[in-house]
Amino acid sequence: MTQRRIAFVTGGAGFIGSNLVAKLAEDRTLDVVVCDRLREAEAGKWKNIAKHPIGDFVAPEDMFDWLEKRWRDVEMVVHMAAVSSTTEPDADKIVHSNFTLSRDLFRWCADRQRRLIYASSAATYGDGANGFDDDNGYEALAALRPLNTYGWSKALFDLFAARQALRDYAPPQWVGLKFFNVYGPNEEHKHSMKSVASQIWPHVRDGHGVQLFKSYRADVPDGGQKRDFVYVRDAADITEWLTQNPQVSGIFNLGSGTARSFEDMARAVFAAAGKDAQIDYTPMPPAIRDKYQYFTEAKMDRLRAAGYDKPMTSLEDGIGDYVRSYLSQPDPYR
Repeated sequence: MTQRRIAFVTGGAGFIGSNLVAKLAEDRTLDVVVCDRLREAEAGKWKNIAKHPIGDFVAPEDMFDWLEKRWRDVEMVVHMAAVSSTTEPDADKIVHSNFTLSRDLFRWCADRQRRLIYASSAATYGDGANGFDDDNGYEALAALRPLNTYGWSKALFDLFAARQALRDYAPPQWVGLKFFNVYGPNEEHKHSMKSVASQIWPHVRDGHGVQLFKSYRADVPDGGQKRDFVYVRDAADITEWLTQNPQVSGIFNLGSGTARSFEDMARAVFAAAGKDAQIDYTPMPPAIRDKYQYFTEAKMDRLRAAGYDKPMTSLEDGIGDYVRSYLSQPDPYR
């Protein structure tokens, strides 16, 4: 009897998680097990994983019981689950989901000597005043000052993981991925947290103009605020590469490596739809003005040095594929 090989993916029905499930499920010798909540059927989150053969589906409250019964077959845990809303008001909920649960999974993987890849975030960098260098040394991680509870919860866990590794109490492979601004298929359920491309698509499709935030800095034009936009296909490819390279551990940036403006993104959506750009600028809500990041750009040197050599998808190519292969289709799911 062939031994079962399991990749256990938390948050596997979510945006990045489901794209990773799609990628991992291409290996028919691997059972990809999804741990998540699907919530309302009408919201369609289940459609994120409907096209892919999964080995099992596990409710989050049953996670450790399930893992404990089948731990010998589990090759790796890919922990993508999180409360990802930067405006979530319940700090206890954020810390429980993003730190406590992650800590317990890290310890479980260390005790059972199973590999762990988990989602960190570019939100750990705060306002970016000190750059976006993914130095995973303890002192560098401790010096980060995130701007919101979500970013802090992720930074807290990065620090925990680094400390455990220094004490030699870590999984045989452990990787934290600081995701920058990811966009692409399967983000429909995220509502207000969707990428700008997904949010403006209905307006572009219907021939209307779109609105971007005004700038409140003299050196940045309206729509000139920049982000490191990374296509979710690249995020899944990099995560899958890490599952194939167990010798790589540490905390790494996951972005495109190139900052682009929100106006660039909007223009790319119009271009992919074959329409002339119509962009207006609207005031930024006062509540977020003092916490707003004007620039993010992932330094990708460490991931390259670790051996990942596939080129990243350009914004125009990524948006083109997203619009033509997904957003404009009757079935927009990957």
